[in-house]
Amino acid sequence: MGHAGMAATVVRYLRSAGSPTSAGHVDALPRPDLRAVGEDERAPVSPAEFRAVLGNFASGVTVVTAPPAEGEEGPAGFACQSFASLSLDPPLVTFMVARTSTTWPRIARAGVFCVNILGAEQDQLCRAFAVSGADKFAGVSHRPAPATGSPQLDDVPAWIDCRIHAVHTGGDHLIVVGRVEAMGAAGEAGPLLFHKGRFARLAD
Repeated sequence: MGHAGMAATVVRYLRSAGSPTSAGHVDALPRPDLRAVGEDERAPVSPAEFRAVLGNFASGVTVVTAPPAEGEEGPAGFACQSFASLSLDPPLVTFMVARTSTTWPRIARAGVFCVNILGAEQDQLCRAFAVSGADKFAGVSHRPAPATGSPQLDDVPAWIDCRIHAVHTGGDHLIVVGRVEAMGAAGEAGPLLFHKGRFARLAD
């Protein structure tokens, strides 16, 4: 499927989900009526316990960016720790995004994205992209990624340039699968990690 076909598929997805497909105000997707237990059943774990236990799993930190879709002003981006490689053949990666995200519909309309893997000293950059409603790209140097034109942030240890391949529902999140079109690594900088609710770095 080409870029135009993928964009059409994403637009159809947004329409089916009730999200706007034109420029202007961007609404979050509605919370899905999907539950692992029935309304009359007690959830097996509480949200607080879920966060506390899963916080023991250290993850890398990324910023996912996309160029403006037709008719929109400025690129889109958000901080994301739920990124992972998915397939070697074909080369696929995945990230998860909350259905309440107002950035995701803009990325979906663009049909492409770049995953910028952050280094150990880039926690402030991550915080800038974690703020909702702000101009996240203010003062942030970037260039167009070679395949999609998505913002490739300067000085990140690695980047992965992708086209949206598929979108799946995962409870209160969406599972976005991207087909890798280009990628690169700049050096041997250590990774920025997130562990137990705070940033962390690898010990020497």
